[in-house]
Amino acid sequence: MRKTRHPASSSGIGPRRFAEATLCTAVLLLTPLALGQSGNLERESESSPTAAVTVDGTTLFRVRGIEAYPAEQRARVIRERIEQVAADPSVSANSLQIGEREEYTTISVGDKVLMAVTEADATLEGVDRRSLMPVYRARIAEAIDKYRGSRTASNLFRSALYSAASILAFVIALFAGNLLYRRAARGIENSLRQKMMILDSRWLRTLHAERLWSTVGGMLRAFRAAAFVAMGFFLAEFVLSQFPWTKGSSKALLSILLSPLRTMGNAFVDFLPGLIFLLVLIAIVRYLLKLLRLIFEAIENRVISFSGFEPEWAKATYHLARVLIIAFAAIVAYPYLPGSRSDAFKGISLFLGLIFSLSSSSAIANAIAGYTLTYRRAYRVGDRVKIGEAYGDVTEFRMQATYIRSLKNEEIVIPNSEILKSHVINYSTMAKQHGLILHTDVGIGYDTPWRQVEAMLLEAAQRTHGLLREPSPFVRQKSLGDFAITYEINAYCDQPQASSALYSALHRNILDIFNEYGVQIMTPAYVADPAGPKVVAREQQFGHAVGSDGLGGT
Repeated sequence: MRKTRHPASSSGIGPRRFAEATLCTAVLLLTPLALGQSGNLERESESSPTAAVTVDGTTLFRVRGIEAYPAEQRARVIRERIEQVAADPSVSANSLQIGEREEYTTISVGDKVLMAVTEADATLEGVDRRSLMPVYRARIAEAIDKYRGSRTASNLFRSALYSAASILAFVIALFAGNLLYRRAARGIENSLRQKMMILDSRWLRTLHAERLWSTVGGMLRAFRAAAFVAMGFFLAEFVLSQFPWTKGSSKALLSILLSPLRTMGNAFVDFLPGLIFLLVLIAIVRYLLKLLRLIFEAIENRVISFSGFEPEWAKATYHLARVLIIAFAAIVAYPYLPGSRSDAFKGISLFLGLIFSLSSSSAIANAIAGYTLTYRRAYRVGDRVKIGEAYGDVTEFRMQATYIRSLKNEEIVIPNSEILKSHVINYSTMAKQHGLILHTDVGIGYDTPWRQVEAMLLEAAQRTHGLLREPSPFVRQKSLGDFAITYEINAYCDQPQASSALYSALHRNILDIFNEYGVQIMTPAYVADPAGPKVVAREQQFGHAVGSDGLGGT
């Protein structure tokens, strides 16, 4: 390696040229002069950022910078000087010279310094400064030759031909791809419609075929769009790489695609241990829930029994245990979720928690009320109940609401929190074991012996099919009114759902038996006694029931 004299000592170099040659090195030397220690320079340079010197999209090497002379600015100045030399065909790439000084080494062409290298720059490559300079010189010479060769007329013409051919091939591929897509879509659609012919209903065939084709067609269109976008991307990258002025942009374009993939790949590798933990946790929770479900289903079906634990509690207890297990698993898994420690994730979690707490207060209240009603055993599905003004049979019980079918076949939905605040009358709880008492009142005048009235009411209860014989019906005298005595007939039944029909039959039998004995029912009340009792004569009791349809034919 031939060493040259410092440019300042050459006879043809003035002060201005010397200042230009030593601009970057002088700035780099400001730091050790200010600090007074060369070790401080090395420590600062090793921690300072670096920048790449790039010519026509090819990175030659990296250089360091300092606060007063950033690495990006230094790399840009070196690149501009190399391009100026490369643009001058009168300067040979082999004329690059290396100049040694105590603090730095230079690479120059004639009296023009291209760059100066310090020991801090050499630490980037892990070698000393004097061993690194021939490599830098060779890289710069190679870059100059490529710079000139890529801008020759023959190379530019060949690049233009390649670009035109690639664009033409892209256009042909677009037409061919569209044609292939139409044929494939038509064939798949016909195949799907033929397979749908196995369904019996034409409406079902049409419905399923349309839904299935909509899904498959959407997937095909998405695949076609992705293929065309990828082809366009690689076409742009290829065309840009053919010309020296846009070669750097082609690599930047490729990095746009590869950088997200590289980021996702690195993130996936970093997340892999956490992912394995989450998969193991999900498997454990899943099989634990399955085991709990089997146990509680066995309790509900009375295969397994525990003292003091009712089978009706099994389903509600399982749901409660499942919520607790999933909540505990979510707490354990939270630190292993990707991005869980980021401020954005924490902000979203706080926002969702705030929305949940503000909007779900009634839902939580209904769920708590549902569990409370379950463990209180207030009612079951199928029971005849009265909740507030609602009267009917319980058809469904959920954690949020209870569904009741009224006697008019109306569905009544009552939130569980409202049920917890109101009284519940259950007509079915005691009916099977002790019987439900049906009762009705009649007002009879004082001129009729009470023993006769009680006997007639008991006889009416005996005639009513569906009422229990044991326990026996009984009569109560509720009040001695101004115009009549109020009697109450009480009879037992074990079918609460048939209470409306039993009431109607009991009322009919009461009317029949009081008419048979000529006893007047004092309802409504009146002021004066009529000339005769208000009863239906025996010969008129069936006068309007000739028609078998019960519509009163004559």
